Amino acid sequence: MTRNFLVFVFLIFSKFTLFAQDTVVKGSVNDAVTNRPISGVIVTIEDSGLTTKTDDFGQFIFRENIPFGEQVLKIEQVDYTTKRYPIIVNSGKTIDIQDMTLAYKLGDSKAMYIISISDEQLNSEDDGLTSNVSGLLQASKDAFLTAAAYDFSATFFRPRGLDNANGKVLINGLELNKQNTGRPQWGNWGGINDVQRNQDFSMGMSSNDYNFGDLAGTNNIIMRASKYRNGGRLSMASANRSYQSRLMLSYNSGLMKNNWAYSVLASRRFGNGGYVEGTLYDANSFTASVEKQINAEHSLNFTAIYAQNRRGKGTALTDEIFDLKGSQYNPFWGIQNGEIRNSRIREIEEPIIMLNHYWSISENASINTNIGYQFGTSGNTRVDNGGTRLVNFQGQDSYIGGARNTDPTYYQNLPSYFLNVDGGPTAYNYEQAYIAQQTFQNDGQFNWNDLYIANTNAANQGFNSIYAIQEDRVDDKQLMANIIFDTQLSGNIRLNAAVNYRDLKSENFAVVSDLLGGTGYLDVDFFSDETTESTDGTLTTAQSDVRNPNRIVTEGERYKYNYNIDANVFSAFAQSVFNYSKVDFYLAGNVSITNYQREGFFENGYFTGHSFGKGEKVQFKNFGTKAGATYKLSGRHILDFNGAYFTKAPNIGNTFANVRQSNMLIEDVDSQIITSLDASYVFRSTIVKTRLTGFYSSFKNGTETGFYYSEGVGNNLVQEAVTGIETQRIGAEFGIEAQVTPTIKLKGAVSVGQYTYNNNPNLTFYSQEFGVGRAVFGHGTTNLKDLHISGGPEQAVQLGFEYRDPGYWNVGVTANHFSNAYVDASAIKRSAAFVTDPELYSETQFQEGTADGAVYVLTGGEINNIDPDIAKQLLQQEKFDSYMLVNIIGGKSWRVGDYFLGFFATINNVLNQEYKTGGFEQSRRVDYRSQLAEQTNANGPVFGNRYFFGNGTTYYLNVYVRF
Repeated sequence: MTRNFLVFVFLIFSKFTLFAQDTVVKGSVNDAVTNRPISGVIVTIEDSGLTTKTDDFGQFIFRENIPFGEQVLKIEQVDYTTKRYPIIVNSGKTIDIQDMTLAYKLGDSKAMYIISISDEQLNSEDDGLTSNVSGLLQASKDAFLTAAAYDFSATFFRPRGLDNANGKVLINGLELNKQNTGRPQWGNWGGINDVQRNQDFSMGMSSNDYNFGDLAGTNNIIMRASKYRNGGRLSMASANRSYQSRLMLSYNSGLMKNNWAYSVLASRRFGNGGYVEGTLYDANSFTASVEKQINAEHSLNFTAIYAQNRRGKGTALTDEIFDLKGSQYNPFWGIQNGEIRNSRIREIEEPIIMLNHYWSISENASINTNIGYQFGTSGNTRVDNGGTRLVNFQGQDSYIGGARNTDPTYYQNLPSYFLNVDGGPTAYNYEQAYIAQQTFQNDGQFNWNDLYIANTNAANQGFNSIYAIQEDRVDDKQLMANIIFDTQLSGNIRLNAAVNYRDLKSENFAVVSDLLGGTGYLDVDFFSDETTESTDGTLTTAQSDVRNPNRIVTEGERYKYNYNIDANVFSAFAQSVFNYSKVDFYLAGNVSITNYQREGFFENGYFTGHSFGKGEKVQFKNFGTKAGATYKLSGRHILDFNGAYFTKAPNIGNTFANVRQSNMLIEDVDSQIITSLDASYVFRSTIVKTRLTGFYSSFKNGTETGFYYSEGVGNNLVQEAVTGIETQRIGAEFGIEAQVTPTIKLKGAVSVGQYTYNNNPNLTFYSQEFGVGRAVFGHGTTNLKDLHISGGPEQAVQLGFEYRDPGYWNVGVTANHFSNAYVDASAIKRSAAFVTDPELYSETQFQEGTADGAVYVLTGGEINNIDPDIAKQLLQQEKFDSYMLVNIIGGKSWRVGDYFLGFFATINNVLNQEYKTGGFEQSRRVDYRSQLAEQTNANGPVFGNRYFFGNGTTYYLNVYVRF
């Protein structure tokens, strides 16, 4: 019996010598994009008959009958790309493979980031002026960039201090940055979130398959019908930020048996007002993509986007206005016929159509050809209060009419105005200030009735309108085309190349949008102070178009200015990418030619001979080179380096002087020279993922322009041009996340930087007062060196956590601290204008020959008795107070049969913190005496700094069903 037992044991042992009784193979599977656990993934040890599935935490485990030696672990799930992992199983050992990833099937051999863009980002309509990280959610695996996109963006925060004009936004490989500003106009494709979640992003100046890129990165939105998962989605949202409600419905067919695919989406966003009062929102969006896979080598995709958006605008406020009315106050709206009407409306309606051809030449080479066309209008309205009537006495013209500024926050309506008197305010001044305060606090809104009454009374007397709604329009037609080539030259070397062309025809004009009950509007400049007339008695300089003097315009007619801009850009780039076991590196180069030309259709009275017809064509030739390397110390430790040197043409807005009235170019404008370096250390383990990056960038030959009314430049509306600007941005960013348990993740992010001016650039003024000449103070420079570049906080810190329950609900909380933000400094205030007495204002012209191109040195006698200590204090750049914002995010989803139901909600600024996100110094009064009087005024400065205030507590709630 004993012998038989021993033989039995021996036979059993012999039969299972290839299997381990205490060997374990386990691990986890996450989504490659969201990094969230995937349940129900089929995990197989090939050729063993062993199969299991991941649980709700994405975990799996094999404990019995595991074969030894070299094995292959296969993970697969519906709609995901199957993966195989080679493993070596040793007896009595545990193999733990955490954070394996699966990605959605894309039908493309190229690895791509697929990101989820938030509604808050895609619904930004500000051209990047206030939201500067739109499209940064390529950061789904990067803790710092996720924080920058979701939590830091509400504060004007700019990663690495870079503006949106320093990044490229593409749709299906075609660049969509506006040539006028260099920024993407997100409103052109707002409201179509559900079909714009596929993104291919290159961070910074790293390698990119489509474009040479720019410092803030290159983001290609992929809208190709065959790339969408089959199914539909209906969602409803409620918010109190920009719009109040949103409806969105989308459906994607996926690639059908006949090799056709289509995708459609329609949405509507609306509301009478967002967080800021009177900011109506009315937007409708529609997009459709259709693709035909002709055969294995060729595919055609057509995409059309229509995103109409109409919204009311707000404005920056002084501290005085904020103290009287609060941060939600908006002076642009008033009640008309019982309803809110905003005088400043922005409307965008610029459809985009594009056709894309994909050609797989071979297994290792492809060509992508794209052509697109964008057309339509964008406009901004405001009240024109310069309406006049023509009076002719003894053959001499004169104009009677006009009205005071209708803005409720006009400085003469505020208490500070009545207390800003020589010798100090009297009892009467205080009484007047009190009346102004009570009037403003009790009302302070735009008075539409007064405008209609004034125009009606004028019409009844046979006069023209005093007031009208002016719309500043830009009607663009842009053709875009490119060819992108990609080939795998060998197992280690890949080549990308592209040729791009963009041609823009831009119509720019003012149009009478509403006569406000009047009969017509006289198209002249009421403020013309010309003392001589032409031979027929007509005041020449007053005319918007001397070829049609003293004309009366009605609704829908163009007036004031009317011109076209022709712009075209040709560029080409090539890039080689090298991949090896320990080192990956790339080299890339770029060349481009940019041409601009203005053609005027009005001959402006101030610029006769220099405003009508085609002006000089200006051309900028540019080049660039970049390189980078990634060194893999191990599977967990990575070093990454990038460097770039390139030149960049100025945008249209920074090229022309008085572009609305003349063909003049800004003096000394040139291409910007940009140098950039960054270095990163990346660590990834099964629990901790982190990145530390140091960065440096240098900008030379920069140009900035602005328009404002200044008492320091002869009481004129002037264009200020700051040229030859040198700036630098240096700092570090750090992000970390730790999956401390299967359900709890801790995360943190830090950005520390210093963004400053590196020189004292040139400062020049252009105005109708100087004709085709230009003006300077002193030596024509401004003392900006070492001042900070305005653009959000230079320091940001985040701490937060996420909890994801196996029951498919989640919640997260972040605390975000911001500091070191600065007001935008006035250039004229830091020029020789500061020590020039405007009351003794005069001008000295120096330049031989005609007045064309003359330079006027503005002088007025130097102000005496300047106290250096007080002057230093008056010129001190304001630094904003630091603040902390707490945000909460959460959601829940259910599966009901073949349907998925869920909701997603965020609450921002839970503690209702009041804070300033940015601001600028006013440049109306800039001399020492005026600034001293402003700062010592009993009720604060009359022309104090204007600030943008952050929202208080806001929410966003989205409910959806996916089918």
